[in-house]
Amino acid sequence: MASEDLIELRFRLADGSDIGPSKYSPATTVASLKGKILAQWPKEKENGPKTINDVKLINAGKILENNRTLAESRVPVGELPGGVITMHVVVRPPLSDKISDKLHNDSSEKTCCSCSIL
Repeated sequence: MASEDLIELRFRLADGSDIGPSKYSPATTVASLKGKILAQWPKEKENGPKTINDVKLINAGKILENNRTLAESRVPVGELPGGVITMHVVVRPPLSDKISDKLHNDSSEKTCCSCSIL
């Protein structure tokens, strides 16, 4: 594969630090990019993602879908000669046990209606 076909990507984290840049094939899936982000995630950062589903990649204002390739996600291939494309990484914060328990308990309480019309 010619090196001109590769896309150079950098992943910008919420605190402004970066992972990369590295070069990827246009056939690389978004899910595999997320896996590489998980593997390279800085160990000193708190609240890091646990799975690829905890990570959202944003490029040009659009959230990229896991099952799509870079080419299908309309990442500009070859439009920036020698340029690096920066994608933003958003991590879904983990729900604490208290919040998830409260959401579960609240949903079971809302099964009846207590409206009275006089």
